[in-house]
Amino acid sequence: MLSINNIEVVYDNIILVLKGVSLEVKSGSITTLLGGNGAGKTTTLKAVSGVLRTERGTVTKGTITLDGKRIDRMPAFDVTKLGISQVFEGRRVFEHLTTEENLIAGAHIERDAAKVRSGIERVYAYFPALKNRRAQVSGYLSGGEQQMLANGRALMSEPKVILLDEPSLGLAPMLVEEIFGIVRRLVSEEKLAVLLVEQNATMALEVADHGYVMETGRIVLEGSAEQLRSNSDIREFYLGLNEAGSRKSYRDVKRYKRRKRWLS
Repeated sequence: MLSINNIEVVYDNIILVLKGVSLEVKSGSITTLLGGNGAGKTTTLKAVSGVLRTERGTVTKGTITLDGKRIDRMPAFDVTKLGISQVFEGRRVFEHLTTEENLIAGAHIERDAAKVRSGIERVYAYFPALKNRRAQVSGYLSGGEQQMLANGRALMSEPKVILLDEPSLGLAPMLVEEIFGIVRRLVSEEKLAVLLVEQNATMALEVADHGYVMETGRIVLEGSAEQLRSNSDIREFYLGLNEAGSRKSYRDVKRYKRRKRWLS
């Protein structure tokens, strides 16, 4: 459904951030993009959603297509109308608006009031905690509720693809499990495609169907989630496990040097 084909991204006409990135996200599946800080994961999402140009970034080579239609030259508004929604890192709800007003804002491409109301009730069905907070100013919601609201707001445009950036950031483990469970349900019931950027590699590989590993603006490894979970380098560098399967010490993790076997 979503195909990124050998793209390069340059900021300010000088800084090369993505260096020939290619990946695919299929309908009814979760694809995760793993990598350390500064690897280029969020830039990849912004290149897809069209907001890259607001930060003086440009896709200078390659193409991005949705159902065969090229989107990398489109403004973000048109990309949204085609069926792509992004949930940004840090949630970024409109803190001065109520929960329901945030959801209405997410339906900005829909002019039919009945469809907007139907969309709101659909969100409440997946996130019942939001219904109890419908009139509450969103700036006073808990972190978990704000993440649910950000996800629900993305659903209001009836997307085919949702781009999720660090949804577990700052949340308790139980809340993370709950939110990922809802995301998995959405993918199954709505046949959505999800591209997930997540620092919590253990959780990401538990919920994802397929994964890619990015380092310094390049994809260095890909495979099914099960293949990545069993890969010795992924287990050591991203899951913090040694060859025996036990946790490495914090000192060991801090001192590791990546073997570049996957680049050969």
